[in-house]
Order: sequence, then C-alpha cells, then structure tokens
Amino acid sequence: MSLKERLRCHHGMHSLRAKLTLTNVALLALGIVATTAISLMGMRYYLIDQIDSQLTKMRDSLGGSQLTIRQIDSLGALTFVHDRLVPDDTEKERSTPDSIYAAVNGKGAAVGILGVQPTEAQRGLAHAVGDAAALAKDADPHDVKVHGTSYRVTAVHLADGTYVLMATSTEALHTGMAKALKLDFAVGGTLLALLACLTLFSVSRRMRPLEDMVETSSAIAEGDLARRVPSSTHPTQEVEQLRVALNSMLHQVESAYRTREHSAAQLRRFVADASHELRTPLSAIRGYLQLYDKGMLSDPDERKRAWERVLAETDRMGRLVDELLTLARLDQQPELRFKNVDVSRLVRDAAEDLRVQQPDRPIEVTADGSLLVHADESGLRQVLGNLVGNVRTHTPAEAPVRLGVEREDGIVRLCVADEGPGLCEEDAARVFDRFFRAGGGAGSGLGLAIVQGVVQAHGGEVAVRTAPGEGLAVTVTLPARTAAVRA
Repeated sequence: MSLKERLRCHHGMHSLRAKLTLTNVALLALGIVATTAISLMGMRYYLIDQIDSQLTKMRDSLGGSQLTIRQIDSLGALTFVHDRLVPDDTEKERSTPDSIYAAVNGKGAAVGILGVQPTEAQRGLAHAVGDAAALAKDADPHDVKVHGTSYRVTAVHLADGTYVLMATSTEALHTGMAKALKLDFAVGGTLLALLACLTLFSVSRRMRPLEDMVETSSAIAEGDLARRVPSSTHPTQEVEQLRVALNSMLHQVESAYRTREHSAAQLRRFVADASHELRTPLSAIRGYLQLYDKGMLSDPDERKRAWERVLAETDRMGRLVDELLTLARLDQQPELRFKNVDVSRLVRDAAEDLRVQQPDRPIEVTADGSLLVHADESGLRQVLGNLVGNVRTHTPAEAPVRLGVEREDGIVRLCVADEGPGLCEEDAARVFDRFFRAGGGAGSGLGLAIVQGVVQAHGGEVAVRTAPGEGLAVTVTLPARTAAVRA
C-alpha cells in the first residue's frame, strides 16, 4: 500500500478537515443555544414583569380603597358573567380562564358572591394558593398551577377580613416562548448545516496545498526525486512558507542522493580502474620473476633487460600508488598550509624544468615580476608539474608551449597552453576523469584529476579549451586572497 493510500485510510473523523468542521459547527451550536437561552429568559422576564405590574396595580388600588366584600359585589358579578355566561368551546377552557378573581375567607376557602357559588376555577385557585394571608403580605406575585394551567397570582386583604385573589394566566407566554424556541432551533439548524457545508468547501480549498504535499511525498517515496510541490492559486502565508521550505528540503535531498549515487559510481569505477592499472605492472613483475625462477633467463643480457623491466614497472606502480594516495587525501579535504606564494616564480621554475628536459621545445613565459597569492606552495607546484608533465608526455617535442600568469578583478589566472594535437569534444568532456587517457595514451590518467582536486581545495576552478589540431589550453583560476602585485 502506498503512502497516499495509507493516509486516505485515516481520513474520516480523524482528518483535519472533519475536525475543523466539527469545531466550527460546535462553536456555532453553542452560540445559538446560549443566544436562544438568553433571549428567551429576557423575553420571559419582560412579559412576566408586565403581568406582575398589572396585578400589583390592581392589588394596590383595591387594597387602598378600604372596601369590603359587600362593596365589591360588582367584581363578583363581573366574574360570574365572565365565568358563567360567556360561551366556551371546551370544558377545559371554562375551568381555566385567562383571568380569575376569587374571594376567600380567613381559612382560605372560596366564598360566593351575590349568592352565587364559587366556580371551579375559583375553588382551584383558592386551593392552589392555600395561605391567602401569606400571599397578601408578599409584595411580588407567585406562580401557581390551576387545573394544569400556569398563573401569576397575588392577594389583597379587605377591611372585613376577606381576601381577594387575582390571577392572570401565563399560558400564552409559555406558548409564545415554545414557538420562539422552535423557530430559533429551526433557523439554528439551517445555519449549522450551511456552516458545515461552507467549512468543508473552504477547508478543502485551503487544504489543497497540503494534499499536493502528500502527493509529492508519495511520489518521492516511490522514486520520483524530481517531484516538487506546485504553487497554489491563492496560498496562505503559512502554507506558502511550508511549501517553499519543503521544496528546498526536497532539492537538498535530491542533490544529496544524486551526489551519493555519483560518488558511489565514481568509487566503483575508480576501484575497477585502479585494479586494472595495478594489475598490469604486477603481471609484468610476476612474469619476469617466474622466468628467473625457472632458469629461463640464462643470458646475462636477458637478465639485465628483465631486471630493468621489473624496476620500470615497480617505479610505475609506485608512482601510481603515490597518485592514488594524493587523490585520496584530496577527497578527504585536507588542511592546506597557506602562505604567501610567488606564483610567477613557480611558473618560471616549471618552464626551466621543461627546458632542461626538452631543450628543443619552444617555450614562452609570461610571468614578469612577482605575484603573491595566499596558497599552499607544494600544491601549486604539483599543479604546474602535472600540467607541464602532461604537455611533455602528450605533445611532440617540437610543439610550442606557453606558460603565463595574471591577476585581474580579485582572481589569479594561471594558464598552460600547447600547440599539440588537441582533443575532440568527447575526450575534452572527460579530461578530468580519473584514469582517463585520450586515445589510450601513456601515463596513469590521474594528472589532471589531481590538478582539479588541488585547485578545488584552494576554492578555485579549472577549465580546458581545446579542439582537434588546435592544441590544449588549461586555465587555473584561483581567488587572490591577500594577493599583491609588485614590479
């Protein structure tokens, strides 16, 4: 199972998209519940306060009039007319009117007015109140239940000791609050569904760069190291920073992987070439020793020639091992001994050495005066020695050679150019490869590789310019750290 498929298996409720959606919906639901509760509580408080104000005004008016029960028969008559003569649709509505006025004695029992017996609602109110005297002393109305209907009730003490109960139904209030609650929940549910859809759409759009990162990571895990995270159309700052950082990391990972693969391939090729190069002199030495051991070199001239060949192959193998050790040390990036070195003097010394070895070769030197460079002197001598040795080995003795050094714009250029046969474009591209010999020529094929290693250790560069029949020019560019020019 690929990385992308494994991640898809863990989507569901554990995904960031689902968690963000659930969080937004939960927060909105909490806000809706809190807002609904506060609004309903405020509405109930306001409406109950209005009912209580009306009851309190009626109680204060009736109590301040100092009337008796006989003097308020009209109140009883109005109640009789309201309770008995007004036609109702159901028996429940007759027993639970919107307003109830009842007269009760000191024992809390309902009494009749105008010779009419108390109604069922009046007796129910008197029974629900119980202690009318305590209610009359309380400044605020109370909640009571009369035949299952909620009322706000208060009481007033008349001059003759009778108590009058006044109650107003709150069923309309509760019904209105229930309808408002249903409406709030309906609207809130619609808003929650809309928020969930919008959140899913928005989060999916914002999460697209992260999904691209997952796809890129999966592709890289499957071997596509060149894959990168594409830029989104409207990226957020944090996601864009993450994308840039991830692409930078992937570039470094790819570079490190390519470098490792290149190094491994180069090491395998190096080991194979070294084995091949060492096998030739060892085979020659072993062959001559076997001939000598079997007594097949009876002639003194043959023994001398065999001995010279053994020495030559031994020297060749020794030089090859020394060059391999030099390359190994350069690969380990050794600490060089930097000091002020006169490059002009090194160029003139290399030219003199070549004149001694090949007196007939035309040599042109452009290294007048003194040019100091902060570098490792032995390394620069080895660079010049290898370049001059390359000219001596691979060009005719009569081919002209030019050696020059110059300083320009903070760099030092050292050039060794010959007018030999030159190289084709394919060979020029491999001229710095280890054990590469153009056309199978002489030498170990490590000279220019050592030149490149030493120059790179100094922080410089090596370049070649060549073509068939136009010779070979090798230019070494070094940073002129603490360099000075003197006449």
